[in-house]
Amino acid sequence: MTQAWRDGRLVAPEAAHVSIADRGLLLGDGVFETILVHNGRAFDLDAHLARLETGLGVLGFAEAVDLAKLRADIAHYLTLENAARAVLRLTVTRGVGPRGLAPPDTPHPTILMTLSPLPPPRERPLSLHVATSTRRNELSPVSRIKALPYLDNLIAFQEARAQGADDAVMLNTRGAVACATVANLFVVREGRLETPPVADGALPGVMRALVLSLAKEAGLAPEENSLRTGDLAAADHVFLTNSLRGVAEAGSCNGAELRRIAGGAVERLRKLIAARLEEA
Repeated sequence: MTQAWRDGRLVAPEAAHVSIADRGLLLGDGVFETILVHNGRAFDLDAHLARLETGLGVLGFAEAVDLAKLRADIAHYLTLENAARAVLRLTVTRGVGPRGLAPPDTPHPTILMTLSPLPPPRERPLSLHVATSTRRNELSPVSRIKALPYLDNLIAFQEARAQGADDAVMLNTRGAVACATVANLFVVREGRLETPPVADGALPGVMRALVLSLAKEAGLAPEENSLRTGDLAAADHVFLTNSLRGVAEAGSCNGAELRRIAGGAVERLRKLIAARLEEA
Protein backbone atom coordinates (compact mmCIF):
# COMPACT_ATOMS: atom_id res chain seq x y z
CA MET A 1 0.00 0.00 0.00
CA THR A 2 1.15 3.55 -0.71
CA GLN A 3 0.59 6.33 1.79
CA ALA A 4 -2.94 6.74 3.10
CA TRP A 5 -4.97 9.92 3.41
CA ARG A 6 -6.53 10.68 6.76
CA ASP A 7 -8.52 13.82 7.48
CA GLY A 8 -6.68 16.07 5.05
CA ARG A 9 -3.12 14.78 5.15
CA LEU A 10 -0.91 11.96 3.98
CA VAL A 11 0.08 9.40 6.59
CA ALA A 12 1.85 6.07 6.53
CA PRO A 13 -0.67 3.20 6.42
CA GLU A 14 0.39 1.96 9.84
CA ALA A 15 -0.29 5.44 11.25
CA ALA A 16 -3.78 5.81 9.74
CA HIS A 17 -5.52 4.98 12.99
CA VAL A 18 -9.07 5.77 14.03
CA SER A 19 -10.22 6.41 17.58
CA ILE A 20 -11.64 3.51 19.58
CA ALA A 21 -14.70 5.77 19.96
CA ASP A 22 -15.16 6.23 16.19
CA ARG A 23 -18.73 5.34 15.26
CA GLY A 24 -17.61 3.78 12.00
CA LEU A 25 -15.59 1.23 13.97
CA LEU A 26 -18.17 0.65 16.70
CA LEU A 27 -21.46 0.87 14.79
CA GLY A 28 -20.68 0.86 11.09
CA ASP A 29 -21.94 4.45 11.05
CA GLY A 30 -20.54 5.57 7.74
CA VAL A 31 -20.35 5.05 3.99
CA PHE A 32 -17.69 4.21 1.43
CA GLU A 33 -16.95 4.25 -2.28
CA THR A 34 -14.60 2.06 -4.32
CA ILE A 35 -13.43 4.02 -7.35
CA LEU A 36 -11.39 3.13 -10.41
CA VAL A 37 -8.42 5.41 -11.01
CA HIS A 38 -7.59 5.57 -14.73
CA ASN A 39 -5.01 7.85 -16.33
CA GLY A 40 -4.53 9.54 -12.97
CA ARG A 41 -8.22 10.42 -12.54
CA ALA A 42 -11.04 9.01 -10.46
CA PHE A 43 -13.42 7.63 -13.09
CA ASP A 44 -17.07 8.72 -12.90
CA LEU A 45 -16.30 10.72 -9.76
CA ASP A 46 -19.47 12.82 -10.02
CA ALA A 47 -21.60 9.68 -9.77
CA HIS A 48 -19.57 8.28 -6.87
CA LEU A 49 -19.78 11.52 -4.89
CA ALA A 50 -23.51 11.82 -5.60
CA ARG A 51 -24.07 8.34 -4.19
CA LEU A 52 -21.83 9.15 -1.23
CA GLU A 53 -23.88 12.28 -0.53
CA THR A 54 -27.10 10.26 -0.73
CA GLY A 55 -25.71 7.78 1.77
CA LEU A 56 -24.61 10.54 4.13
CA GLY A 57 -28.11 11.99 3.86
CA VAL A 58 -29.72 8.67 4.78
CA LEU A 59 -27.45 8.49 7.83
CA GLY A 60 -28.13 12.13 8.67
CA PHE A 61 -24.77 13.89 8.53
CA ALA A 62 -24.40 15.06 4.93
CA GLU A 63 -24.06 18.68 6.03
CA ALA A 64 -20.91 17.78 7.98
CA VAL A 65 -18.96 16.78 4.85
CA ASP A 66 -17.69 19.43 2.43
CA LEU A 67 -17.97 17.63 -0.90
CA ALA A 68 -16.13 20.35 -2.82
CA LYS A 69 -13.17 20.01 -0.47
CA LEU A 70 -13.41 16.22 -0.65
CA ARG A 71 -13.27 16.36 -4.44
CA ALA A 72 -10.17 18.57 -4.26
CA ASP A 73 -8.57 16.26 -1.68
CA ILE A 74 -9.11 13.26 -3.96
CA ALA A 75 -7.36 15.01 -6.84
CA HIS A 76 -4.55 16.14 -4.52
CA TYR A 77 -4.08 12.64 -3.11
CA LEU A 78 -3.90 11.06 -6.56
CA THR A 79 -1.36 13.68 -7.67
CA LEU A 80 0.83 13.27 -4.60
CA GLU A 81 0.84 9.50 -4.98
CA ASN A 82 1.30 9.69 -8.76
CA ALA A 83 -1.54 7.21 -9.13
CA ALA A 84 -2.04 6.41 -12.82
CA ARG A 85 -4.16 3.27 -12.55
CA ALA A 86 -5.34 1.96 -9.18
CA VAL A 87 -8.22 1.32 -6.81
CA LEU A 88 -9.24 4.25 -4.62
CA ARG A 89 -11.15 3.36 -1.46
CA LEU A 90 -12.90 6.34 0.16
CA THR A 91 -14.38 5.88 3.64
CA VAL A 92 -16.37 8.47 5.57
CA THR A 93 -17.58 7.82 9.13
CA ARG A 94 -19.54 10.08 11.45
CA GLY A 95 -16.43 10.24 13.62
CA VAL A 96 -16.12 10.04 17.38
CA GLY A 97 -19.29 9.97 19.46
CA PRO A 98 -20.58 9.13 22.92
CA ARG A 99 -21.31 5.54 23.94
CA GLY A 100 -24.62 4.22 22.65
CA LEU A 101 -26.65 4.82 19.52
CA ALA A 102 -27.32 8.55 19.92
CA PRO A 103 -25.04 10.46 17.52
CA PRO A 104 -23.10 13.56 18.59
CA ASP A 105 -24.91 16.87 18.12
CA THR A 106 -22.05 18.18 15.98
CA PRO A 107 -20.35 15.36 14.09
CA HIS A 108 -16.74 15.63 13.01
CA PRO A 109 -16.43 12.99 10.28
CA THR A 110 -13.40 10.80 9.82
CA ILE A 111 -12.31 10.68 6.18
CA LEU A 112 -9.92 7.99 5.00
CA MET A 113 -8.55 7.21 1.54
CA THR A 114 -6.28 4.40 0.40
CA LEU A 115 -4.86 3.29 -2.95
CA SER A 116 -4.37 -0.32 -4.00
CA PRO A 117 -3.28 -2.07 -7.21
CA LEU A 118 -6.01 -3.06 -9.63
CA PRO A 119 -6.83 -6.77 -9.63
CA PRO A 120 -5.63 -8.58 -12.77
CA PRO A 121 -8.12 -9.06 -15.62
CA ARG A 122 -10.23 -12.18 -15.26
CA GLU A 123 -9.43 -14.92 -17.75
CA ARG A 124 -12.55 -17.11 -17.35
CA PRO A 125 -16.27 -16.61 -16.65
CA LEU A 126 -17.47 -16.39 -13.06
CA SER A 127 -19.11 -19.29 -11.29
CA LEU A 128 -22.08 -18.24 -9.16
CA HIS A 129 -23.89 -19.75 -6.19
CA VAL A 130 -27.33 -18.67 -4.96
CA ALA A 131 -26.87 -17.83 -1.28
CA THR A 132 -29.23 -19.46 1.22
CA SER A 133 -27.60 -18.32 4.47
CA THR A 134 -28.78 -14.72 4.24
CA ARG A 135 -31.04 -12.40 2.25
CA ARG A 136 -30.82 -8.85 0.98
CA ASN A 137 -33.32 -6.66 2.86
CA GLU A 138 -34.89 -4.58 0.10
CA LEU A 139 -37.07 -2.81 2.69
CA SER A 140 -34.08 -1.18 4.39
CA PRO A 141 -32.74 2.19 3.18
CA VAL A 142 -29.28 0.73 3.82
CA SER A 143 -29.75 -1.54 0.78
CA ARG A 144 -29.67 1.56 -1.42
CA ILE A 145 -26.43 3.09 -0.11
CA LYS A 146 -22.82 1.97 0.28
CA ALA A 147 -22.99 1.68 4.06
CA LEU A 148 -19.99 0.35 5.97
CA PRO A 149 -21.66 -2.81 7.37
CA TYR A 150 -21.23 -5.45 4.66
CA LEU A 151 -21.78 -8.53 6.78
CA ASP A 152 -24.67 -10.03 4.80
CA ASN A 153 -22.53 -9.77 1.67
CA LEU A 154 -19.58 -11.29 3.51
CA ILE A 155 -21.68 -14.21 4.76
CA ALA A 156 -23.05 -14.84 1.26
CA PHE A 157 -19.56 -14.63 -0.25
CA GLN A 158 -18.15 -17.11 2.26
CA GLU A 159 -21.01 -19.49 1.48
CA ALA A 160 -20.27 -19.24 -2.24
CA ARG A 161 -16.57 -19.88 -1.71
CA ALA A 162 -17.35 -22.89 0.48
CA GLN A 163 -19.33 -24.27 -2.47
CA GLY A 164 -16.41 -23.68 -4.83
CA ALA A 165 -18.02 -20.67 -6.55
CA ASP A 166 -16.50 -17.28 -7.28
CA ASP A 167 -19.41 -15.16 -6.07
CA ALA A 168 -22.89 -15.37 -4.60
CA VAL A 169 -26.23 -14.32 -6.02
CA MET A 170 -28.14 -12.59 -3.23
CA LEU A 171 -31.92 -12.89 -3.09
CA ASN A 172 -34.20 -10.43 -1.34
CA THR A 173 -36.80 -11.22 1.32
CA ARG A 174 -39.33 -12.18 -1.39
CA GLY A 175 -36.95 -14.56 -3.13
CA ALA A 176 -36.25 -12.27 -6.10
CA VAL A 177 -32.71 -11.72 -7.34
CA ALA A 178 -31.15 -8.56 -5.93
CA CYS A 179 -27.44 -8.55 -6.80
CA ALA A 180 -24.13 -10.31 -6.25
CA THR A 181 -21.99 -9.61 -3.20
CA VAL A 182 -19.97 -6.76 -4.76
CA ALA A 183 -21.65 -6.35 -8.12
CA ASN A 184 -24.90 -5.74 -9.93
CA LEU A 185 -26.36 -8.53 -12.04
CA PHE A 186 -27.62 -8.33 -15.63
CA VAL A 187 -29.24 -10.80 -18.00
CA VAL A 188 -29.53 -10.52 -21.77
CA ARG A 189 -32.54 -12.17 -23.39
CA GLU A 190 -34.44 -11.58 -26.61
CA GLY A 191 -32.59 -8.32 -27.27
CA ARG A 192 -33.27 -6.90 -23.81
CA LEU A 193 -30.74 -6.00 -21.15
CA GLU A 194 -32.46 -6.62 -17.81
CA THR A 195 -31.33 -5.91 -14.27
CA PRO A 196 -33.16 -5.99 -10.91
CA PRO A 197 -34.62 -2.62 -9.83
CA VAL A 198 -33.34 -0.81 -6.75
CA ALA A 199 -36.71 -1.56 -5.12
CA ASP A 200 -35.72 -5.25 -5.18
CA GLY A 201 -32.58 -4.59 -3.15
CA ALA A 202 -30.14 -3.88 -5.96
CA LEU A 203 -27.52 -1.32 -5.03
CA PRO A 204 -27.67 1.67 -7.41
CA GLY A 205 -24.23 0.87 -8.79
CA VAL A 206 -22.22 3.47 -10.67
CA MET A 207 -21.21 0.96 -13.36
CA ARG A 208 -24.80 -0.34 -13.40
CA ALA A 209 -26.01 3.14 -14.33
CA LEU A 210 -23.34 3.51 -17.01
CA VAL A 211 -24.18 0.13 -18.57
CA LEU A 212 -27.89 0.97 -18.66
CA SER A 213 -27.09 4.29 -20.35
CA LEU A 214 -24.96 2.54 -23.01
CA ALA A 215 -27.30 -0.39 -23.67
CA LYS A 216 -29.04 1.08 -26.71
CA GLU A 217 -25.70 1.86 -28.37
CA ALA A 218 -24.84 -1.81 -27.89
CA GLY A 219 -28.08 -2.83 -29.57
CA LEU A 220 -29.94 -3.79 -26.40
CA ALA A 221 -33.15 -2.46 -24.84
CA PRO A 222 -32.46 -1.62 -21.17
CA GLU A 223 -35.10 -2.66 -18.64
CA GLU A 224 -35.27 -2.83 -14.85
CA ASN A 225 -37.28 -5.97 -14.09
CA SER A 226 -37.66 -8.30 -11.14
CA LEU A 227 -35.75 -11.51 -11.80
CA ARG A 228 -35.95 -15.01 -10.37
CA THR A 229 -33.15 -17.54 -10.30
CA GLY A 230 -34.82 -19.39 -13.17
CA ASP A 231 -34.36 -16.30 -15.32
CA LEU A 232 -30.60 -16.74 -15.07
CA ALA A 233 -30.78 -20.24 -16.52
CA ALA A 234 -33.12 -19.08 -19.30
CA ALA A 235 -31.06 -16.02 -20.26
CA ASP A 236 -28.95 -15.71 -23.38
CA HIS A 237 -26.16 -14.22 -21.28
CA VAL A 238 -25.55 -13.33 -17.62
CA PHE A 239 -22.94 -10.85 -16.44
CA LEU A 240 -21.96 -8.85 -13.38
CA THR A 241 -20.79 -5.25 -13.19
CA ASN A 242 -18.94 -3.05 -10.75
CA SER A 243 -16.61 -0.08 -10.97
CA LEU A 244 -13.43 -2.17 -10.96
CA ARG A 245 -14.23 -5.18 -13.14
CA GLY A 246 -16.54 -3.41 -15.58
CA VAL A 247 -18.40 -6.32 -17.22
CA ALA A 248 -17.63 -9.85 -16.01
CA GLU A 249 -19.46 -12.75 -17.66
CA ALA A 250 -20.96 -15.59 -15.61
CA GLY A 251 -20.46 -19.14 -16.82
CA SER A 252 -22.39 -21.20 -14.29
CA CYS A 253 -24.80 -20.97 -11.37
CA ASN A 254 -25.17 -23.64 -8.69
CA GLY A 255 -23.03 -25.90 -10.83
CA ALA A 256 -25.24 -25.65 -13.93
CA GLU A 257 -23.78 -24.08 -17.04
CA LEU A 258 -25.28 -20.75 -18.13
CA ARG A 259 -25.83 -19.90 -21.78
CA ARG A 260 -23.43 -17.40 -23.37
CA ILE A 261 -24.90 -16.66 -26.78
CA ALA A 262 -25.05 -12.85 -26.71
CA GLY A 263 -21.30 -12.35 -26.71
CA GLY A 264 -21.42 -9.78 -29.50
CA ALA A 265 -23.62 -7.41 -27.52
CA VAL A 266 -21.55 -7.94 -24.36
CA GLU A 267 -18.36 -7.16 -26.24
CA ARG A 268 -19.94 -3.98 -27.67
CA LEU A 269 -20.75 -2.90 -24.11
CA ARG A 270 -17.16 -3.50 -23.07
CA LYS A 271 -15.85 -1.39 -25.93
CA LEU A 272 -18.26 1.43 -25.12
CA ILE A 273 -17.15 1.42 -21.48
CA ALA A 274 -13.50 1.43 -22.55
CA ALA A 275 -14.18 4.43 -24.79
CA ARG A 276 -15.76 6.30 -21.89
CA LEU A 277 -12.70 5.55 -19.78
CA GLU A 278 -10.41 7.11 -22.34
CA GLU A 279 -12.69 10.14 -22.76
CA ALA A 280 -12.75 10.89 -19.03
